Amino acid sequence: MNIAIAQSGGPTCAINASLIGAFKQGLLSERTDAIFGSINGIEGMIGDELINLKSIIRTNEDMELLRQTPSTMLGSCRYKLPVFKDAPEVYEKILHTLEVHQIKIFLYIGGNDSMDTVVKLSDYLESIGSDIRVIGVPKTIDNDLPITDHTPGFGSAAKYVVATAQEIIRDSSVYSIPSVTIIEIMGRHSGWLAASTCILRANGEEAPHLIYLPETTFSADRFIEDVRREMAKHKAVVVAVSEGVALNTEENGIEDFQSGKEDVFGHKYLSGVGKYLERLVSEKIGCKVRSIELNVMQRCSSHICSKTDIDEAESIGREALRAALDGHTGKMMYFRRVSDVPYAVTIEMTDAVNVANLEKKFPVEWISPEHDQVTDAAISYFLPLIQGEVDIMMRNGMPVHFQRPLQMR
Repeated sequence: MNIAIAQSGGPTCAINASLIGAFKQGLLSERTDAIFGSINGIEGMIGDELINLKSIIRTNEDMELLRQTPSTMLGSCRYKLPVFKDAPEVYEKILHTLEVHQIKIFLYIGGNDSMDTVVKLSDYLESIGSDIRVIGVPKTIDNDLPITDHTPGFGSAAKYVVATAQEIIRDSSVYSIPSVTIIEIMGRHSGWLAASTCILRANGEEAPHLIYLPETTFSADRFIEDVRREMAKHKAVVVAVSEGVALNTEENGIEDFQSGKEDVFGHKYLSGVGKYLERLVSEKIGCKVRSIELNVMQRCSSHICSKTDIDEAESIGREALRAALDGHTGKMMYFRRVSDVPYAVTIEMTDAVNVANLEKKFPVEWISPEHDQVTDAAISYFLPLIQGEVDIMMRNGMPVHFQRPLQMR
């Protein structure tokens, strides 16, 4: 049988590793033949834009290089698949692509919005009596997918954020004058990534001295009080804040820094909270202050990726194809943690409807009562996910990346 694989949503360091996991399993299985890649996610299935992956991933070196290359080799999309009754022609186009290429398995690598596509497409295919199987492979740096212990991509993003925060701490400590440095970290509704900066305490760091997450209420006045308190103890105060902390837009004037625009899924474009808090500190305290928005670097900094993350991403891609070959459809693969020490997980499956359009928040019991810090209980959760280093291929002193074929650019 023929297979199609697509990647969707925001890029990560590990999404190509999941692609390679499925691709390798397809090569090993006697039951599979052609392995197609859908260009730009589900949009490629709608427009019949497929590429034969065997024609571009030809050698073991290609596979290893792609495995360590960040972002989505097949391209991505943020296309919201409509419900069937509103746009049956869209489903008919997807079915045409599947049938023309004799595809019996479709793997979709993505986040909670992508799992919505898995649910809708698998339900449609079952409703028409088709035996085509659809399986979801989790992916997101936000770590906000329900059911799964963690998501591929998160460990590498957390490792980058933690390492960068540590370097910022070193940089901020060199001057004699008091200062405040605010690090804005991705996290729309859940603060997993910002919270991961607490890992630095495992190496004896005191900073970040303050951590703010979207899971709790945020007060601008309380923030200034917190900063003043920490400045009484530390010359250089470092703050980690999720981009999605709940600001009162009418009271705080955040509209000066955030557009309020939304994507097709109704998600507001964020970023800007760091600049807002920088201005607030400047006006209320008057000390040296700067804000640093890590932005997209959090997603694709493969030079410091987590080996655990990359290995697990490949494994879950492999298991997704195995599940489809065993006859499953409408499922998402997930990690179940068995233990922290020694760290161990199993890969299992759940109905994709249990994940689609849902979000897993950072546990409130791991947030301090004052809502300005993360407790040590979170460290044992985070630490295993950032372990190990990948032996990155280098050329001319720089990491080497797998280059997308010309016909895909």
